[in-house]
Amino acid sequence: MLNTLTLKQALDKLEKKEITLGDLNSDVKSAIEKLNKDLNVYLTINEKKITQAEMSAPLAGLPIAVKDNYCTKDLKTTASSTVLDNFIPQYDSTVIAKLKKAGGHIVGKTNLDAWAHGSSTETSQYGRTLNPRNTDYLPGGSSGGSAAAVAADLCLASLGTETAGSIRQPSSWCGVVGLKPTYGRCSRYGVVAMASSTDSPGPIAKTVEDSAILLNYIAGHDKYDGTTSTQKVEDYTKYLDQNITGMKIGVLYTDIEGLEEIKEIFIDQVKVFEKLGATVEFIKAMDPHHAIGVYTIIQRGEVSSNLGRFDGIRYGNDRSFFGHEAKNRIMLGTYTLSKGYAHQYYNTAQKVRTLFIEDYKKLFKDYDVLVSPTSPGYAKKIGISESSAMFGELEDMLLEPSSIAGLPGISVPCYRDPKTNLYLGMNLVAPMFREDLVIKVGDAFEKNTKWNSWRNK
Repeated sequence: MLNTLTLKQALDKLEKKEITLGDLNSDVKSAIEKLNKDLNVYLTINEKKITQAEMSAPLAGLPIAVKDNYCTKDLKTTASSTVLDNFIPQYDSTVIAKLKKAGGHIVGKTNLDAWAHGSSTETSQYGRTLNPRNTDYLPGGSSGGSAAAVAADLCLASLGTETAGSIRQPSSWCGVVGLKPTYGRCSRYGVVAMASSTDSPGPIAKTVEDSAILLNYIAGHDKYDGTTSTQKVEDYTKYLDQNITGMKIGVLYTDIEGLEEIKEIFIDQVKVFEKLGATVEFIKAMDPHHAIGVYTIIQRGEVSSNLGRFDGIRYGNDRSFFGHEAKNRIMLGTYTLSKGYAHQYYNTAQKVRTLFIEDYKKLFKDYDVLVSPTSPGYAKKIGISESSAMFGELEDMLLEPSSIAGLPGISVPCYRDPKTNLYLGMNLVAPMFREDLVIKVGDAFEKNTKWNSWRNK
């Protein structure tokens, strides 16, 4: 089945005329028809045909899945909330416009936690998505649909968004690669806003190579988004197949509580870097538990502001259609920003956020890349998030420090449990705008281990 190809494999085979685009897309659609009803990955399928312009561009019309919080012209965008049940945007978000210009064909819009509020894809008002690796388990979130689409070969690659783990955590749980760029590396214009100071669009893919290819085409300055960087976009694929001898890698968070289930497995995987010639040191950083409170306060505050625009007048249904989780976050955010409490909560959270930023600056004086487990454990069983008000914050705990600091990170598969077929991810973090480093080191790890299910068939 051609839908099991990686993005790079498909591009190479198309160029050599070993396959046709029609056959490839036919296989993808057949897989969707077979699996989507059970997995609940796609909320909307794009019925438009591939254009000649797409086929003639670098991505050659290949099928890409898109998280349903990106505005897509003439294609429904719901953010998995019934507030937007009938919303059809009149324009493309900047990242989608870039994707289309590069020849990526949107195969469909994927499920997510409603408004991206969660780490399970169980808060979606259109039903939960299941993990293709083991359907008794969750795919993670909020980009759970995008990660599941890649894991199930229902696309060749996908786009997600991350506020504090929403690309990397579901990628870890689904056994795929998730690249969260530096804040401001990719435009937020036309993406349904959650927390404006940390939202980061990025690729979810089968391999590090595929994520680098996609990042090449979606990154860059945008006049419609004042938070985007004017730094030139590199060709990130030139950092593939590179020697990492002499690099210094700092290993974080193996000393904290909650990692008992996976600690020894992770430490064993880190030894791969030493075999490749890098220096590996186990180091201490600010306790990620502190980031839980920081992220919770800042995110809720920004959510209460961003969701204020969905009043039933401009975009769709009224506020009675908000789900339980959205209402909770609006109320908490409004409270923490109210007079008399903003100083006590929001301003204090921003101060601690600065401490995390400064701590990373000190660490990066001595280390090229920092690594840690992506998540404290394997994917959790379906239904578990419904009984935990802080489920997402706890599952994203190891990612929240780098997200609130705006740093780039990538999650690559680093272990598969043979009993459950569930995966663990390794998170690699670098200084701002050094996506080249996480791609370089992530690619080296991937190609020298057996955990990538596409590279090591």
